[in-house]
Amino acid sequence: MMKIFACKRLLLSCTVALPLMAPATQAAERVGDFALLDQDGIFHHMSWYDDHKAIAFLVQVNGSAQTVQAAAEYARLQSRFDAEGIEFMLINPLGETRADVKQALAQIDVQLPVLIDDAQVISEAMGIDKSGEAFLYDPRSFEVIFRGPVSALETALNDVVAGRTVSAPAVAMTESGADIHYPVTELVSYETDVAPILAENCATCHRDGGIAPFSMDSHAMVQGWSPMIREVLMTKRMPPGQIDPHVGNYSNDYVLSVDEQQTLISWIEAGAMKDGATDPLMELTWPETKWALGEPDLVVKVPPQTIPATGVLDYITVEVPFEGLETDRWVRASQYIPGDRTVLHHTLNDIISPDATGRRAFLGGGDPNQANITAYIPGAEPAVEPPNTGGLLRAGSKLRLQLHYTTNGKETVDASEIGVWFYPEGEVPEERMSGQCACIFPLGWTNITPFDPNFEMSQSVVIDKDAHMYGFLPHMHFRGKSMRFTAFYPDGTQEELINIANYNYNWQIRYLMEEPKFIPAGTKVVATGMFDNSTQNQNNPDPSRSVPWGQQSWDEMFFGAMSWKYVDQGRTGGD
Repeated sequence: MMKIFACKRLLLSCTVALPLMAPATQAAERVGDFALLDQDGIFHHMSWYDDHKAIAFLVQVNGSAQTVQAAAEYARLQSRFDAEGIEFMLINPLGETRADVKQALAQIDVQLPVLIDDAQVISEAMGIDKSGEAFLYDPRSFEVIFRGPVSALETALNDVVAGRTVSAPAVAMTESGADIHYPVTELVSYETDVAPILAENCATCHRDGGIAPFSMDSHAMVQGWSPMIREVLMTKRMPPGQIDPHVGNYSNDYVLSVDEQQTLISWIEAGAMKDGATDPLMELTWPETKWALGEPDLVVKVPPQTIPATGVLDYITVEVPFEGLETDRWVRASQYIPGDRTVLHHTLNDIISPDATGRRAFLGGGDPNQANITAYIPGAEPAVEPPNTGGLLRAGSKLRLQLHYTTNGKETVDASEIGVWFYPEGEVPEERMSGQCACIFPLGWTNITPFDPNFEMSQSVVIDKDAHMYGFLPHMHFRGKSMRFTAFYPDGTQEELINIANYNYNWQIRYLMEEPKFIPAGTKVVATGMFDNSTQNQNNPDPSRSVPWGQQSWDEMFFGAMSWKYVDQGRTGGD
């Protein structure tokens, strides 16, 4: 099929969004909100800075003489205007590597965040075309209000601080920096380029009966929602649960590739038009069953819970037998389907074996051979054990569930179900896997300081035997900002294993490694979490509180779960 939509990304004709690029002689028009990671993997969302008068950017390119020449004056302006409500950053429009960017910064002695634009769509939206140029961006209107040499930036900053319109919004560069070139997407086709990306990454949730608020079941629907799609791509709000793509390799990182981001943005800004005789999104079909792996071997029906329209609910604990389980079976997968996901916030569970004298605590401990039955968390996928790995579910066992509900304004009933899939009778998997929460942090708790935008908490665990790491599950509440897991190896080296750079309480995802990672005995794994208890956190229930640990969402929690198995014959790991 011939592709018919030509779109040179430097000369876009934009019908569904405001123009992206302006000539160098004038400031760009509205860019829109956006988010990028810096050289340390820290997430920066522009609207978070809407309590500032402006954000200043210096265009940084490795090896650029203009960047070096501008750096000293830019640092001077930062020291003068930082207390006046101006946030100072740099931006790398070429998506250069973090290591190279850090090396370049060390040479000019700059201690500021550099937002690295891997996909280059943000830099293009701002109209960046030369290194060493300065920009002022309004985090409330999402407009570039000044562009020009750093020598002219001070005048613009004085205008902004005084509350005046910038008198000279665009000043020509006296010395041209290195040219910034962007990929040229000559042809973008809805039928062959765009629809496959949406089908692969979006339509599973954005479909009739899915968890997303609208369906991507036709070109007409996608075109209608295209301005929002652009916005959530630019701010990294969607796909959900994105982690730092520069750290580790994960099968469910939910990160669109650079090419995919460029393709979607270019297509939207060219009008989100349709080509070809077919609409691939209309041809998508979905399994008739609600179960991801087909009909389960066993279904556990959670006792229905009536949830009132309003109020704060205590956690509910129930015990449910595994009815129909006549013999001991080895579990290979399980899936939790909520009856009403609008009120069920999460669950914790524990298996009580038939000969148990007491009850294990939720979240770990006990027999390493015991099966893992998945709990429910927002955004959760079915729990599928690695090949030839599983746990034993004994006949006569019960499932003890702790249910956390939040009211939604109307009375409802949650009747959830848990599907369980077994290995064939008589087949015993060779290896064991730790449970969903093999490592819990912290052992103690320090209240989170009021109004603190970067409260740090950390804890560690030592893995005592050679092991293979499989995945991580972070958990915090509304003030949770980010969480990193770092391995400190016995030989003195260290390695970052995962960076959940933009933690979101609504998407508590268990991140699974593409390939199990060998962890030598004696390795200390440190989980470091950051909390945003500031007024800028729009989800913050009360920034003035000294926040304690607590089960309800307006309090906080901090734990990191790791799934691993020991190398020596499948022993399960976990503290």
